[in-house]
Amino acid sequence: MSKAGGPASGVVRTWRSRLAGVLAGMALVFGPTAAMAAEEAAPSIDQRINQAVQPVAQALGGAIFSRACIGDGVSLSMSGCAEGQTGVPLIVVWLLLGGVVTTLYFRFINFRGFAQGFRLMRGDYAVASDPGEVSHFQALTSAVSGTVGLGNIAGVALAITVGGPGAAFWMIVAGLLGMSTKFAECTLGVKYRQENPDGTVSGGPMYYLSRGLAERYRGLGGVGKVLAVVFAICSMLGGIGAGSMFQANQAYAQFHALTGGVNGPLEGYGWAFGIGIAVLAGLVVLGGITRIGSVTARLIPSMIVLYLLGCFAVLAVNITALPEAIAIIFRAAFSGEAAAGGVIGALLAGFQRAAFSNEAGLGSAAIAHSAVKTKHPATEGLVALWEPFVDTVIVCTATALMVVVTGAYKLEGLEGVAITSSAFATVFSWFPYLLTVAVFLFAFSTMLTWAYYGAKAATYITGERRWVTNTYILVYLGAAVVACTMNLGQLIDLSDGLIFLMAIPNLIGVYLLLPVVREEVDDYFAKLKSGEIRATRG
Repeated sequence: MSKAGGPASGVVRTWRSRLAGVLAGMALVFGPTAAMAAEEAAPSIDQRINQAVQPVAQALGGAIFSRACIGDGVSLSMSGCAEGQTGVPLIVVWLLLGGVVTTLYFRFINFRGFAQGFRLMRGDYAVASDPGEVSHFQALTSAVSGTVGLGNIAGVALAITVGGPGAAFWMIVAGLLGMSTKFAECTLGVKYRQENPDGTVSGGPMYYLSRGLAERYRGLGGVGKVLAVVFAICSMLGGIGAGSMFQANQAYAQFHALTGGVNGPLEGYGWAFGIGIAVLAGLVVLGGITRIGSVTARLIPSMIVLYLLGCFAVLAVNITALPEAIAIIFRAAFSGEAAAGGVIGALLAGFQRAAFSNEAGLGSAAIAHSAVKTKHPATEGLVALWEPFVDTVIVCTATALMVVVTGAYKLEGLEGVAITSSAFATVFSWFPYLLTVAVFLFAFSTMLTWAYYGAKAATYITGERRWVTNTYILVYLGAAVVACTMNLGQLIDLSDGLIFLMAIPNLIGVYLLLPVVREEVDDYFAKLKSGEIRATRG
């Protein structure tokens, strides 16, 4: 068992405590962070905000991250499991259940639809006159920009620290299951989207919960509207906290530490950094999904390639040790060697990392995918299969292999991004700078997508009004400026709880509308087979 992972009880730590570990790990590698500096001399306004938010954050976080404690029997806990017990976070079970159900219900669509999704993504069936705003590729990169983030860098290393190398195997399994959930969500997002008079499109769980349930089930229209409003509120508030404030805060913390920390030029100028990143994001998000899609179509591939090149460089230097590293991952997945909690600990750590990383089951990606140009809802579901594959199976796996092959996860006293940075540094001392660039790009791209998600959620509640969209975005960007000057611990706890609360109404709607998705996919493949749908190029 890795000393950095702690005893078996480490498996049942909440996401909030793991986030604290990530921040602590960043401090060990890069020096004092802005968050630590703020904590040492926190202004009274910070203390008042944290004190006001703390009871709500603890109550909501405790409820959302409740777990079943398995030991001498099974019990439910909102605070933590006793020594010797293994905690199973219920929200993770809820998300993974969605992957299992959709994979079986659609007869392993995550595998049999994969190739057609790629053909659609590269534009083989594109029709310029189809309704929508962006291409399949732009819709995909917009959604990927909201999922590929700090979790792919720090969270994977944290999962291996807690669950051992075997967590990487179960992470991949969960990612493959999440592909089917994304397929169902994004098919429904297009099926029930709203085409506005100005040519823009509004879609996502808000619309298939309200319109879909009312259309499919007599008497459930009111229930669907309530679920849709709950989802929209959580998207708006959670997006501001985790999509804007956390991302901006961590981007500033990285640059602050890298430039000398409290003795560097950025000390005391968090507000200026915040204004800079807010302006950059505003130039993109105020242009709507069309501009976001255009930017992410260029940014996301470059961002991912940059990070993967760093990972592959480390793996190339350690190529002789790579077969053994892969063997260690497989052995640990089923034997529980070096894993807190044995096999169950490895499984839980991997599943939780994948669930938190690719957002399958939250419904957020369906908002971006709904804007695609298509007449056939199932096409975007097939394209969406690639989202968890890129996020979890490719990027997270590359991180995991790098961490295991270098043995960085065994280093005592390091967690999260500090482990990943140490793995990079085994090749060249300047590689942590590459990591800093990657963190900034990941944070920036996440800000873009979640601004769009939150704005669409706001206009669902108020109606399609441009001033509502602009007001939400301005508040969203203003929060990023504030975030760079504050200790946001409790606010992040609250936003995390709100974001994962989205999964409850979303998956209820997905389960009830599974027959609709099956009708759409069967109809699409039938037309494809008969030649009614033909490739437009190639």
